[in-house]
Amino acid sequence: MCRSIHTLYNFEPPSTEEDVRAAALQYVRKISGFTKPSRANEEAFARAVDAVADASTRLLDELVTTAPPRDREAEAAKKRARWLERQAV
Repeated sequence: MCRSIHTLYNFEPPSTEEDVRAAALQYVRKISGFTKPSRANEEAFARAVDAVADASTRLLDELVTTAPPRDREAEAAKKRARWLERQAV
């Protein structure tokens, strides 16, 4: 489940609000053990996703680096190459 949480910092183009929210949702799903909460837990689940997304956005906004931004396409190509390597074994 958490394999879909990816590094969001220092990319060009920058991560979107949707990227941050998707990562927050995956995180809350992982720690709660629910992929879809019951009606009784929906509100708490939604609040948790909002809180994690807000904290993540603040973190990403406050981080500083001198490293040049990474290219999303180049990083995706590297991941695909590593996957193909693992499949060949």
